[in-house]
Amino acid sequence: MAFSNIFNENDMITLQNLLRARNETITTAESCTGGLVAHMITQIAGSSDIFNGAIVSYSNNIKSKELGVKEDTLKKHGAVSTQTVEEMLEGAIKKFDATYAIAISGIAGPQGGCKDKPVGTVVIGICNNNKKSIIKVNKFDGDRKDIQNLASQTSLKEILKFLQKKLDK
Repeated sequence: MAFSNIFNENDMITLQNLLRARNETITTAESCTGGLVAHMITQIAGSSDIFNGAIVSYSNNIKSKELGVKEDTLKKHGAVSTQTVEEMLEGAIKKFDATYAIAISGIAGPQGGCKDKPVGTVVIGICNNNKKSIIKVNKFDGDRKDIQNLASQTSLKEILKFLQKKLDK
């Protein structure tokens, strides 16, 4: 599964061409998607112009160590929270010296959900290096693979909309 009707290959080419035209880069900090967004970016030849790297911060330890997510944030709010994703975004921008970042943390299942955060809860954040960010809590249906794919494609769709709005100004 690579692309779908949420975010297709032409959308990815558009995203990459926008970044390339402005000499900008993108990075990702992924948890429940396990690097799927980074994989989708690198399926397009020439993506090294706009993509230096990414991190899969599946454990809280790596979120803290590699992205600078505060242990207090993780204890207070949990890994699947807007606060954690905000810190993941900041850490990814800094770590990869990128113009834009996508960060994702969620519960892909089949286990791990609870009443407040059921399976399918995924927090997706996007930001630029000026700390302007949009962070949303999403509820996706399906099995683990469906949730991972929906989260990945939704994040890319959101960053493309973010970039296109910037162009409109």
